[in-house]
Amino acid sequence: MVKPVRKTSNKNPPIFSHEFVIQNHADIVSCVAMVFVVGLMVQATSPLASIFITLQHNVTEAGEVPLYSPGVKDWACLFFYSLICIVIHAIIQEYVLDKISKKLHLSKSKLAVFTTSGQLSIFYLISAGWGIDIVIKENFLFDISRLWSDYPSPMPFLTKLYIIIQLAYNLHEIPELYFQRTKKEEYVGKATQSLAAFSLIFIPYFLNFNHLLVCLLVLHHLAELVFHIFQLVQTVDKDEKFSKITSMVSNCIQLSARVGSIVLAILTLWYGLALGEQKELDLQTGYFNTPVIRIGVLVGVLGLQLYLTFNIISQEIARSRESQVLNVTPKTKTQKKDKSKKSKKSDESDLPEVDQNTNKTLKKQKAK
Repeated sequence: MVKPVRKTSNKNPPIFSHEFVIQNHADIVSCVAMVFVVGLMVQATSPLASIFITLQHNVTEAGEVPLYSPGVKDWACLFFYSLICIVIHAIIQEYVLDKISKKLHLSKSKLAVFTTSGQLSIFYLISAGWGIDIVIKENFLFDISRLWSDYPSPMPFLTKLYIIIQLAYNLHEIPELYFQRTKKEEYVGKATQSLAAFSLIFIPYFLNFNHLLVCLLVLHHLAELVFHIFQLVQTVDKDEKFSKITSMVSNCIQLSARVGSIVLAILTLWYGLALGEQKELDLQTGYFNTPVIRIGVLVGVLGLQLYLTFNIISQEIARSRESQVLNVTPKTKTQKKDKSKKSKKSDESDLPEVDQNTNKTLKKQKAK
């Protein structure tokens, strides 16, 4: 996901080769997705295709507003919407980011940062706006007790679709590593990072902590959106005039998001859900509000926020050290030049007057 896909030659690679799949992966995946769409239109295959396209586990009766719960059939939706994410990823890369990067004439390192931050900025912008809309409609902002009241409460259509898209996007990043020609030494680390992000969303989703999950995702998406927008500014800013200001503002917003996530997690999992907890699980109704599960999820959220905070601080320390090294190196070069000039003058002063006069006349002749 860090490198743009570019064709190296005009020759058509052999069919079913790695180069052919990489160059045409958007068309191949879109054809696979169209199979499910066409299957939805045929009466014989419509029940099977609807499992992949439409949201499953509707728990409402006829005539009511549709509400959904998590379930096993969600894996079919995750597969289909991950295909859609791959197609949209390729469209944004080819028709937006590649055209902009050609006009900017960026280096290889800055081009990798530009493509990665460009893709993630669009994703986080859509996700943050969508999540804020859910928070406002569900009245989480002005009535914080709704985060733990009526547990386990089923989800509206837009809330479940929002979480499914988040899971599908993290899932699509694994094949994208192959499509973007990621290096072998970087493949394992990035794949584990995507799977970890997928698990951190799927676990609270399956445990019906969806109100808290949406709020935590909104805070995370807002912080990451600001970070990647400032990354784009730094790649375009060749003189690095705004690098210090953008990094400082980004770090402050990210740290604020981590603190807000910790406060919401403690307030919901430690205080709010403890008011109506039970000691036994109820898988039929989706009740997982037991002390062990609740404290385990709280420890996971706190550990994740502390890990992200540690990464922010360590990256800022590394940047400050690099800036110090860059500031020291030009001073040492100027000092060496001054020393060389002084040494030449001292060598000339050590010579007798006759030799000094001859050196002066030779310099004048060279100048003429």
